[in-house]
Amino acid sequence: MPIADRVIDSIDARILRALVKDPRATVVALAEATGLARNTVHARLGSLEADGVLQSLERRIDPAALGYPLTAFIMVTVTQRKLRAIGEALESVPEVLEVHGLSGVTDLLVHIVARDADDLYRVAGQILDIDGVERTTTGLVMRRLVDYRLGPLLAER
Repeated sequence: MPIADRVIDSIDARILRALVKDPRATVVALAEATGLARNTVHARLGSLEADGVLQSLERRIDPAALGYPLTAFIMVTVTQRKLRAIGEALESVPEVLEVHGLSGVTDLLVHIVARDADDLYRVAGQILDIDGVERTTTGLVMRRLVDYRLGPLLAER
């Protein structure tokens, strides 16, 4: 996943605000919503994608609909020199949704889903069994208080 080095300008922000309001909007609809020319919107979208500002178009699917109603975060302490192999091993675990490298008291934050408590135990054990993983601490998500969002940040632009 590329990381954007680009800081968006006010025209980009107009397009992105329109996309947040209607993620399925066509280029024509975005042009109408922003008051920009269709070619401008099309070119800007291409540039935002190429620069890594616009990321995956994968739809966000509720894991519960796939039979995974439990969500947890596992904090993982690792042997640093084995980090690449650990990342590859974590990527091979289907229940791992994302992994963040951290600074501070732990090395990785692993976002996982599970079918039930026994499945959570199995997945956490599978992660602990990865060569180079020294210690894990699991936190079960009880409730999501704020969904992923960027609208408030775009409102400032």
